[in-house]
Amino acid sequence: METLSPEVIEDLRHARAARERKLAVCSSGAHLGPADRAEILAVLASDADEMVATRAQEALLSQPIENFLLAIQRPNAIPAVFAYAAHNLAGKPGVADAMVQNGNCPPACLIPVIPHLSVAKAHELADDLARLSESPALTAALEHSSSVSAEQKSLLRELHGPGVAMDEAALADAAELAEPDPQRRQTLLQVLAKMNVAERVKFAVRGGADARRTLIRDSNKVVQRAVLQSPKLTDQEVESFAAMATLTDEILRIIAGNRKFRKNYNVIRNLLNNPKTPLDVSLHLLPAVNAIDLKKLGANKNIPETLRTTAGKLQRTRAEFKK
Repeated sequence: METLSPEVIEDLRHARAARERKLAVCSSGAHLGPADRAEILAVLASDADEMVATRAQEALLSQPIENFLLAIQRPNAIPAVFAYAAHNLAGKPGVADAMVQNGNCPPACLIPVIPHLSVAKAHELADDLARLSESPALTAALEHSSSVSAEQKSLLRELHGPGVAMDEAALADAAELAEPDPQRRQTLLQVLAKMNVAERVKFAVRGGADARRTLIRDSNKVVQRAVLQSPKLTDQEVESFAAMATLTDEILRIIAGNRKFRKNYNVIRNLLNNPKTPLDVSLHLLPAVNAIDLKKLGANKNIPETLRTTAGKLQRTRAEFKK
């Protein structure tokens, strides 16, 4: 059995290899790893050479599902393996979830697997606003999934629907704080004015700090959520958001509920001192603050009286415990 070099394997993955090599793969006449074989056969199943395509389709029928799972999970998996899995293996155990897990999976390939997703993966996909912003068709299909919550369905409808009219005045105020340069600020506002909800979601995820600091005050809650999903988001930005009394209760609740954000003590402290933070959230965070900040909270008249009183009681309890 012939052992193939990495270069030849790459040629096969992109259907560039000679006909003889393609046929050898289809007949198991070439040594390949399980993931490589599944992936290359998926490519060859659509080969322009009818004989190669037929042989590959026949060989695919004998491939264990584990081989496809390995191929789907690879960071460099190519579209052909996702397409084959979507149309032929969607109902097989683990396939649908593995496709969602791989961020390189094209949105079109996820549509057929939605009915087979676990509840956890359906929720994960519904929360992936950047991914869903790329595909109205995927968003619409997911909206009809029985595994998606009512709240998520509402957000999905907003993503590609008409949405709430953009509050240009609020965005202008936010942009003034986010971008000190008047010319750049005006350019930013002009760009945003031409965007629909899905485009603003993409901009919130991929844009710069000025875009995030502006769009966190967007009138559409889907856009606000997208800001918090940006991979470019810094600790300093989250600290700033946690202190903003102009943000919605919902966004402050999301910040408080994010484990990564809560690892930053400044985020917790800012949330507790923010009068807009929901009281149940503040009371839950209260035990995490140190003695100095607890004392300051007890004297902070800008926060709810219940929180201020509870902070004072906790301070006295800690003092008595130390005696």
